[in-house]
Amino acid sequence: MSGPRSREERTVPTQADGGTDPRRWKALWVTLVAGFMSLLDVTIVAVALPSMQRDLHASAPAIQWVVSGYALAFALVLVTAGRVGDAIGRHRVFLLALTAFVLCSAAAGAAPNITFLVVARLAQGVAAGCLAPQNSALIQQLFRGAERGRAFGLFGATVGISSAVGPVVGGLVLALADGPQGWRWIFYVNVPIGAIALLLGIRLLPRAAPGRRERLDLGGVVLLGCGVLALMLPLVLAESGGVRHLWWLFAVGAAFLVAFARWERRIAAREGRPLLDPRLVTDARGYAIGAAIATLYFVGFSGVWLVFALYFQNGLGYSPLRSGLAVTPFALGSACAAAIAGRLVDRLGRLLTVCGLAGVVLGLGGTALILRLAPAGTAVWLALPALLAGGLGSGCVISPNVTMTLREVPVRMAGAAGGALQTGQRLGGAIGTAALPGLFYVVLGAHPHDYRAAVATAVGLGILPVLCALALAVHDWRRHRRTRRAPCPPEVSHGHLHAGQG
Repeated sequence: MSGPRSREERTVPTQADGGTDPRRWKALWVTLVAGFMSLLDVTIVAVALPSMQRDLHASAPAIQWVVSGYALAFALVLVTAGRVGDAIGRHRVFLLALTAFVLCSAAAGAAPNITFLVVARLAQGVAAGCLAPQNSALIQQLFRGAERGRAFGLFGATVGISSAVGPVVGGLVLALADGPQGWRWIFYVNVPIGAIALLLGIRLLPRAAPGRRERLDLGGVVLLGCGVLALMLPLVLAESGGVRHLWWLFAVGAAFLVAFARWERRIAAREGRPLLDPRLVTDARGYAIGAAIATLYFVGFSGVWLVFALYFQNGLGYSPLRSGLAVTPFALGSACAAAIAGRLVDRLGRLLTVCGLAGVVLGLGGTALILRLAPAGTAVWLALPALLAGGLGSGCVISPNVTMTLREVPVRMAGAAGGALQTGQRLGGAIGTAALPGLFYVVLGAHPHDYRAAVATAVGLGILPVLCALALAVHDWRRHRRTRRAPCPPEVSHGHLHAGQG
């Protein structure tokens, strides 16, 4: 018999214990709604920036911090918040973070000036970063077997759709809330939805039994926080039009992350409680390569949406709503495929991700060629099938990859593991949203008014990290095929991961 389980594993019935939480699916929908809001706020605000800038009389670099500051704060706290949820209870952290997110949304909507708005968005980003890792951790806690795959399928669909439909939802809100103050409803809309989710969460989410408080790895928190900050700050500043000579911080960030890895190995070797257990990388099958695939994919996936928005609005003169609607086929395809992929991942495994990434490459590549070569008046319509194909591929990437990355992670580590996975996604997204629009403007500067060349070049560059993710996925798929022919005892790796954790 293994060592004693964590208090959440003791208090939540599972299939292994002979039962399941009867409210697990209702609880899942509460967490998905909250997660959708927090991820949607990464992209929904972008379409409202011009009206915010006019109403608040803000400079261009200052107004860009409304977007980039949120993303930075979001990424900084993910792993720490996940570990805190593992230690003191995901139910408690989820409800506190959701409460803070609703209050900060109301504050951002009521902001009297740009300084207040940026501060509110930074606080909202911290709340969102505390909220996000609890979602995947609660799925690990509540579901087992094939049900976990379906739950992760819905979670992956939420991640993909929230990123893709942000411009559409933002444009729709601005169209409905007409007037110079309409941008405030971008934030106010979170308040009633978040309040309802909070009330349902109090009732439905599983509570952790009181137990011994675990000491937080403060050294790991500082080292990881400094590393992520140093890596993301140059990207955020470049994106916001601010200081651009801080690229040396990448080396500083890498040094902090190396120091973090060594610190965590030392803590684990002393049988302590590291912030992010190194055995997740070495012993949890699929975690390391799944996190790498997610990071690379989000470099291309996140950046292309800003490029499309720049092309449609600046190049073709579309309204924010029409610009968002132009890429709706991708969002619809992603939603449909993700719901189905969650049911197929146990059967097809990494092959599903390989096919999905290939679909994204073909879809985005076809879109880039059509927008470059076809007449501007018809190119948008001709690109719809390619965008749909890319969306179908994306739906087979995000949710299956989340499932395969986290399914071997022990429940007691689920929050920190999910936080690290999402940190990689946020870092990849920051790289993409800084690099691809930057390339768009470089091409436009060399060839003024040639928006078709700019969008094709930027989207084409966005395909490169997706191709790298595809190469990793093919390698992982082939490796799994080889191991099936020479099976090894299934409990060796997983058992080692649990050793010493009781």
